[in-house]
Amino acid sequence: MQLVVGRIGRPHGVRGELTVEVRTDSPELRFAPGSSLLTDPESAGPLEITGARWHSGRLLLTFAGVADRTAAEALRNVRLVVEIPDDETPEDPEDFYDHQLVGLGVVDAAGTDLGTVTDVLHLPSQELLAVRTPDGREVLVPFVHEIVPEVDLAAKRVRVTPPPGLFADAPEG
Repeated sequence: MQLVVGRIGRPHGVRGELTVEVRTDSPELRFAPGSSLLTDPESAGPLEITGARWHSGRLLLTFAGVADRTAAEALRNVRLVVEIPDDETPEDPEDFYDHQLVGLGVVDAAGTDLGTVTDVLHLPSQELLAVRTPDGREVLVPFVHEIVPEVDLAAKRVRVTPPPGLFADAPEG
């Protein structure tokens, strides 16, 4: 199974360095110089990491064959991927891979069906669960413990305590 561990952002400087949006808890392992990463789209890779450093809280990577800003710009928004065993799970029981969450049912404290998780969005400030409601709407649920107190992979469900109005019907226009 493939797991996205990062997304390439904008170039940094003129020598091919790129910012990376990190999507792994072990960037020192996944982005070590000498590592080779698969890409999505596949045509962009694989990419061999030749350098990694942190600058102002951002990870900067250099790749073999990417020596200038023009070549770096061509990799913008490429997702960096690794192969993992199908049964691998994160070490921390409070962490989940996106593929583990997509497809789970979403219920409130009373067990009312609120929908199904269709995607996990990784934004700079936090993660959001995209939930398709039974009536076909999409609701974005902040993936924080206060709103999503329980993820039960065995029962294939996520229990939420949504703030008032989050799952309310959209007003008629």
